[in-house]
Amino acid sequence: MKERPLRTTVVGSYPLPGWLEHATAHLDELGPDDVAELVDDAVVCAVHDQVAAGLDVITDGEQTRIDFNLSFYGFLEGLEHEVEPRRRFGPPAHDQRGTHTIVGELAAPRGLGVVAEWERLRRVAPPGPALKASVPGPYTLSGRLVPNERYPDRYAVAEALLPIVAAELEALVEAGCGEITIDEPSMSCYAHREDPARLVDLFNRTVRPVAGRCRLSTHLCFGNYKGRAVGPRRYAPMFPAFLELDVEELHLEMASRELAESELVAEIAERKDVAVGIVDVKSYWIEPPEEVATRVRHFLGLAPPERLSFAPDCGLSQTARWAARQKLRTLVAGVRIVREELGL
Repeated sequence: MKERPLRTTVVGSYPLPGWLEHATAHLDELGPDDVAELVDDAVVCAVHDQVAAGLDVITDGEQTRIDFNLSFYGFLEGLEHEVEPRRRFGPPAHDQRGTHTIVGELAAPRGLGVVAEWERLRRVAPPGPALKASVPGPYTLSGRLVPNERYPDRYAVAEALLPIVAAELEALVEAGCGEITIDEPSMSCYAHREDPARLVDLFNRTVRPVAGRCRLSTHLCFGNYKGRAVGPRRYAPMFPAFLELDVEELHLEMASRELAESELVAEIAERKDVAVGIVDVKSYWIEPPEEVATRVRHFLGLAPPERLSFAPDCGLSQTARWAARQKLRTLVAGVRIVREELGL
């Protein structure tokens, strides 16, 4: 179990400042020191917003990434990068993101860059909040890669990526990272049509080198590209198989689904901690602290406080920064109301 009951935490991503998006469109005008300063400043902003909100656990906001996972392909060898998407205009959807063609053996001799992110976070974060890193898992990473004769299907691609992700996890732990989220939304998005036990096996072999050496969690959502889900928003197809995931904490998307399948929290809490998403990142309604507190009390009726953390439903990268900032503040304020009621 975690150190503090009713922890407030996040998944990983945070919206990029507008000036960072503008600057990245002009990187050819910047020198390497300019870019380093740019990245440091962006992480400082993300850390500031999380600390100002009062979160117990913070991240670097994934400020150096494109989306939560797309920039990792730049670290991989054996790819021909970015085949143009088949649809470029119209309402946003996953088919507007490009894919990468595999042309050789998949490898990442430089790692995936998360250790550098972690070291930067540790350098700029103030004392107090716990620090967490996030790493996309091999099944999710495999989704943008086109299989070939060497890797004939998605599982074959994921198996090739597994040792690469596992090595990054080991390097993170050796660098002193004590808490890691394995971001595997593709598992939860597609569990309804896949064998969930096979997904669990893939996941557990990925984390095996670091299991027991740090606090591990995984984020199970239904997709959030441009605020859109991509899978049927039901947890039933995943369980009970996903109870075997080798993590200390499972993060669930609850707010956007009007707390549907809440009873699952009780089942999970018999074996693991649960980070419950009680703030909807897909909505621009800012949940008042009193509403957040009501949701916290609801889940306290299902699990003891030492098993529960509370968070946004998903990463915040697809939410405007002004809203993300307010949602984190009201999340913390609502949880604080209940903590005071319980004398915690």
